[in-house]
Amino acid sequence: MDGLSGTWSPPHYDVSRPPGLDKVVALTSDPNFPQNFARITKWSPDGSVYLSQCENRSFQLGAFSSLDSSGSTSPSSPVTLEFCQSAPIVDFAWYPAATSSDPATFCFLASVRECPVKLLDVSDGRLRASYPIIDHRERFIAPHSLAFNLTAQKLYCGFEDAIEVFDVATPGEGTRLATTPNKSSKDGLKGIISALAFCPSYESDMFAAGSLSANRANIALFSESQGEAPLMFLDGGVQAGVMQLQFNPVQPHLLYASFRRDTRIFCWDIRYNSDQPLKIYAPTSDVPFSGVNTQIDYPSFKESTNQKHRFDIDISGKYLSVGRQDGNILMYDLDDPLSLEVSEPQGDEIEPTIISPTLVFEAHDDSVGSVAFHPISARLLSSSGSRNFDEGSSDSEDSVSDSDDSLMGTTTSVLILGTIVEYRFMYSRSCNEETN
Repeated sequence: MDGLSGTWSPPHYDVSRPPGLDKVVALTSDPNFPQNFARITKWSPDGSVYLSQCENRSFQLGAFSSLDSSGSTSPSSPVTLEFCQSAPIVDFAWYPAATSSDPATFCFLASVRECPVKLLDVSDGRLRASYPIIDHRERFIAPHSLAFNLTAQKLYCGFEDAIEVFDVATPGEGTRLATTPNKSSKDGLKGIISALAFCPSYESDMFAAGSLSANRANIALFSESQGEAPLMFLDGGVQAGVMQLQFNPVQPHLLYASFRRDTRIFCWDIRYNSDQPLKIYAPTSDVPFSGVNTQIDYPSFKESTNQKHRFDIDISGKYLSVGRQDGNILMYDLDDPLSLEVSEPQGDEIEPTIISPTLVFEAHDDSVGSVAFHPISARLLSSSGSRNFDEGSSDSEDSVSDSDDSLMGTTTSVLILGTIVEYRFMYSRSCNEETN
């Protein structure tokens, strides 16, 4: 709160220097899965707890204690709850109004393979409601993407060539929106709908959907009121599956997208030209963008695995952060003068502006799967880990059983910016560091 005006001010981040580590929290040990790690970690909407999707088919819930008056922190807080699932977890999403002060809202959605979509209670993991998606062979479909609309009254679930829409208050069957007329058609948005994002403006009922199809027009904009017919397609990305979509919370006309095995974040201004991105946030600006129709792939922008790297934008829309395969976390200043140059394109000869990171710091010894800005204070939460195999191991059963260290996961942690208490953000170290 602002002591003079009595109004809340958004968090402020000092990106002039790397932040310092605040806390490291280890996941609950699993003797049956010693290589467990957190794939994606998200803050609850009120910032009171975090939830991690883990490799061992579980959700793990934790909380961090606040700083004391001297600015010091208490010992690392343990994970408080674990919700084991019957099959691998595909995706999860917090209820938008979830808060620990109101138990009725404190819940989240989970997509678990070969199960209906589950609405789970955060207090004990019990099932509150289920939303089944059934295919033509009467099997449950686990959607690859989940999103609530802006009013949190509807639930949107993306899967192959379709989006299922549910009334949150009425569990049961939903309404199916076919994103493509049929399997053989070239129209519509084809493939698995891997990402969904709603425009954060009450003046619009628009949402974006991205697919895993490897073509350049694999992001489409839809309207809730107009149903399954796409309003427009966004072009100029890369020939790879869409991993994540997110609108800028303050500038809802800006849509950001990440792609499989690519380190860049693409940004479109949906008010103007949809044929090519307006900005490209890249680890380096040494290699210029070569146009919309290029087939060239730049090695410096490529990653060696298909692992997702979830980026996030802070609540004020000023910073974008993303982790990378080398263990680094990148911070992009969206208020950078180059990033703010938004002018209406005058022709196809206008190329996107390449934006370099404002801050790059080494956060982990392993791949960073996700980062998440705290919704209230200036903190950043991150988790890391990957499936690391010993290159010298053979395929024999003996060598696999004797190489427990060939698979290594890491944990979730928190990071604070030096001695300046109000500037904070988080990340995590590997299990090996904690045990040494």
